[in-house]
Amino acid sequence: MRKKLFFIFTTLFVVLPGVLSCSKYETVKNDPMKAKIYTLDNGLKVYMSVNKEQPRLQTYIAVRSGGKNDPSDNTGLAHYLEHIMFKGTENFGTSDYAAEKPLLDQIEELFDIYGTKTDPQERLAIYHIIDSLSYKASELAISNEYDKLMSIIGSRGTNAFTSDDLTCYQENIPSNQIDSWARIQADRFRNMVIRGFHTELETVYEEYNMYLNQDVMNALYALDSVLYKNHPYGLQQVIGTQEHLKNPSISAIKKQKATMYVPNNIAICVSGDFDPDEFVTIIEKYFGDWEPNPSIPELRYEPEAPLTEPVVKHVYGTESDFMLMGWRCPGEKERESEIAEIAGSILTNGKAGLIDLNLNQQQKVLAAGSQLYGRIDYSDFLIQGYPKDGQSMEEVKDLILAEVAKLRSGDFDEALIEAAIANIKLSRMRQLESNDSRAMQFVNSFVKGSDWADEVALLDRLSKITKADVTAWAEKYLSDDSYVVVYKHQGVNPKSNKITAPAITPISTNRDMQSAFLTEISEKQVKPIEPVFVDFEKDLSKSMLKDGIEMLYKKNENNDIVTATFRFEMGNSTNPALSFAFDYLSYLGTPTRSADEIAFEEYKIAGNHSFSVGDNTMTFSVNGLGENLGQMLDIVEDLMLNAQPNEAILENLKYDELMARQMSKSHQTSCSNALNQYVIYGPEYVKSITLSNEQLMALTSEELLDMVKDVLSKEHTVLFYGPQDEADAKEVLLNHHKTADNLQKLTRLYSKKQIVDEPKVIIAPYDSRQFNYIQYSDRGERFSLADAPSIQLFNEYFGGGMNSIVFQEMREARALAYSAGAMLATPSFVDDTYSFYARIGSQNDKLQTAVEAFDLIINEMPESEKSFQVAKTGLESVLRTNRTTGMSVLSSYINTRELGLEEPLVKVIYDNLSALTMDDVVECQQKWIQGRTYIYGILGDIKELDTEFLNSLGKVEEVTLDEVFGYK
Repeated sequence: MRKKLFFIFTTLFVVLPGVLSCSKYETVKNDPMKAKIYTLDNGLKVYMSVNKEQPRLQTYIAVRSGGKNDPSDNTGLAHYLEHIMFKGTENFGTSDYAAEKPLLDQIEELFDIYGTKTDPQERLAIYHIIDSLSYKASELAISNEYDKLMSIIGSRGTNAFTSDDLTCYQENIPSNQIDSWARIQADRFRNMVIRGFHTELETVYEEYNMYLNQDVMNALYALDSVLYKNHPYGLQQVIGTQEHLKNPSISAIKKQKATMYVPNNIAICVSGDFDPDEFVTIIEKYFGDWEPNPSIPELRYEPEAPLTEPVVKHVYGTESDFMLMGWRCPGEKERESEIAEIAGSILTNGKAGLIDLNLNQQQKVLAAGSQLYGRIDYSDFLIQGYPKDGQSMEEVKDLILAEVAKLRSGDFDEALIEAAIANIKLSRMRQLESNDSRAMQFVNSFVKGSDWADEVALLDRLSKITKADVTAWAEKYLSDDSYVVVYKHQGVNPKSNKITAPAITPISTNRDMQSAFLTEISEKQVKPIEPVFVDFEKDLSKSMLKDGIEMLYKKNENNDIVTATFRFEMGNSTNPALSFAFDYLSYLGTPTRSADEIAFEEYKIAGNHSFSVGDNTMTFSVNGLGENLGQMLDIVEDLMLNAQPNEAILENLKYDELMARQMSKSHQTSCSNALNQYVIYGPEYVKSITLSNEQLMALTSEELLDMVKDVLSKEHTVLFYGPQDEADAKEVLLNHHKTADNLQKLTRLYSKKQIVDEPKVIIAPYDSRQFNYIQYSDRGERFSLADAPSIQLFNEYFGGGMNSIVFQEMREARALAYSAGAMLATPSFVDDTYSFYARIGSQNDKLQTAVEAFDLIINEMPESEKSFQVAKTGLESVLRTNRTTGMSVLSSYINTRELGLEEPLVKVIYDNLSALTMDDVVECQQKWIQGRTYIYGILGDIKELDTEFLNSLGKVEEVTLDEVFGYK
């Protein structure tokens, strides 16, 4: 849940009318982001970085208010306020605020009374009145109008998050909509209205119940409760306590908003295509007269006392056993915290860290790794470990402590520090490619209160860190007697009592209403941004590197990073052992390099290789600095061709894989994903791409390594994106890419989905108070280019986001789930078929309501001309401003070719979008959606599910998780 330039247009210092010529920018010499920082008179800070790759901006509005700032007797406020910030203001989200306000005031007063009552019947009676008043208020409200506003201006990624230290609101907007975006945000932050409170409270309950199933979070809470006896990090959680969530206070939320959501506690952080002077002028216009709060409360707490002996905690949950240990160390606001990043890299870097090589590579544990959980006031240095079959968690802890002791004593190669810094530099270079990463760097700097010059100088400071610095830091903070270890056991969580909300009446969505504010925004004329679609004849080069090797090339004009991906038309459908073969390869060495030497050699040059095996394609890739391309290829292909077998490693790996399979069956998300695949493709397909446990145990080193070697004897495609000219790139590839002279042809295989001709319910067992649900239908209809535009617009209108019918009906009106979605999936290759999916995760007792609600809106889709226009306008804006760049140009070409097209599908959609009407969406729904037959896949505890209702949907089939995953 991170100077003094101004534009002179003439020698007389005349500036454009209405544009601020600003000499108040903070800038830093040699800043790769060329940041400009401006502070309004009211204290609002504006961080800006220009990046013109796409005509869009990533925006974050960060508030220095998080879970740690919640009152101790009313936790969860910051997070709940984040949700409420999407409900509108006095100007939008309402059809008549004057009439709505008295009802909202009554609801607020009743919630305050409700929180003081303890008698269940009395509380229920009060809540019944709240529910009745809330329905009346909803008849005047306009659901999701903020999301409609964002859709109209073409924003994407509408979201927010709350952490211990901050709350942050994000939008990715077109560069011609800055004025409208700023006007909306200013009204939102200054004039927020709390409406739809009880249905949103139900959503927060669902989110809380989700957290009860997240064993890692429960382990972290237990750890922090020991590390922080004085600080809110250990005394309260961002989500809040059950007791506080069951007794919500609108008055307390309003007080928190008035105190913390003030300009001198907020920063606007942006990166993208814009003019800083114009941007600041707009911000001044809408935010400049916002009154600051001179009395923002300072968080006060007693310093934490040092731990003098290890502390052991135990937690329980459905997932597999693991141990989590942590030490308290300086927070991100302290300069000393920077050493933690280097220390962490020495322990775990994914390649050559002490834990990587000595524990993971040597198969002494199933898996282990370290992570710095950085927060502002204090940070946690965390190490998590999973035991092998028959290994205790205490044994894992002891092995990890031995590696930490090496960090303290300096028993590691000093070259790891230099390599860590090289990899951090490469990571920073990659971050500059992303507006999201650039803007988040501003957020992090603002929240911890750092000077931007310190952020720019970070790499220089890191380069001066010595081995003595690292060992001294580790000795001070990672001692043998100052940690907490949490053992997470598989079992019943005694704290898993979910919050059950009182029954609510579905509220009105009023999707045909529209505020005057929204009308003004929608009618505002802006200079249109002309769309630019990738041109496959100009934007990439297509050639043959040699017989049997196609090469797709695009030059990287932005930096010195190269990515070369080698794509083969083969995968698990060709041989289900292929994935395991490449897993085995990662533990092996060659006659000239041990496995440790391979890892360290790559890490020193900040290079990386990866293997990815899908169902029908596999790739291996190298990426890093362009100058090291040849060396990276030599390393990975030497390994592929000359790996030395190791029977002990293979035997260990087989048993670790069996253990990992058991872990997968205990993880709700893994089980849900596996069930989705089982429902969509069917049991025979799942079996065909998955090794059974017996097949796994029968594999030999010889056949596995032969599979790997054989890959380089097959025809393939090279996707090259790097700083080299094409001729230079080809020369490096021809000199270092080792393939057979006569490459074997491959026949492209495709995964065929199940055709659904009769209703069926498939239930997979998972012990949880929540179910995960998918309904799936495929009638065998092939790709239709003529229907593609209307299908895309239907998806936008029906299930495309927070403004969609699905979100409004399933979350906003009925409060059935934290998230829900539905879409008609477009084929990905010529003979592929259209499939319709609907999904939701909710409490077990809401299953029937959720299925019936979905059935209603799917077959009797609500029609709203105003919602249609919002969806259409938003889609057009996104298509106009999205750009396909970098490596995506090459993958877009391949995807387009798979559909038998010569130009991108998005161009076809854009060219036909303007002529589409609401009638076309209705016709699309009637042709492609209405009256389908479904397979329902449900992951949950069958004892808690309404089996009588499920039998009414179709024939019920109970399957085991082994069947779902294909293990037996």
